Amino acid sequence: MGKKKRSSAETETVLTEENAAVFELAEESQVSSDLVKSLSEICKRKTVLGYIIRDASTATIDLKEPEKLVDYAMLTSQALESGQELSQLLAVGELKSTVIEGRDIKAVCMIIGESKISVFMKKSVDHADLLNSITQ
Repeated sequence: MGKKKRSSAETETVLTEENAAVFELAEESQVSSDLVKSLSEICKRKTVLGYIIRDASTATIDLKEPEKLVDYAMLTSQALESGQELSQLLAVGELKSTVIEGRDIKAVCMIIGESKISVFMKKSVDHADLLNSITQ
């Protein structure tokens, strides 16, 4: 499969041979390039399924199964919002990260600066190690 590329002033879509999708919504990303580099390195692991980084005006998405984009985005968005609401309601302090475990996969959701980050992986992955890799 070759590369397909479509771009306009607002949206650019790139589909690569590795069946990963990267969407850049806006011409200039406000997401830290170091954070994207770190997540791109983590995503090379066979047990990591991809990531989503969102801020107020941009989203960077790299998923090995792009057809699950909407499901993953909705799940992690709700998990982050619910976690923040609960931490405020219960006065337990600032939410650092949330882990969602399913039957076969899990997701780690966190907020770094203005960026909301979700990393999807196989259930067997040590998410604490992955968190350390991202936040270093």
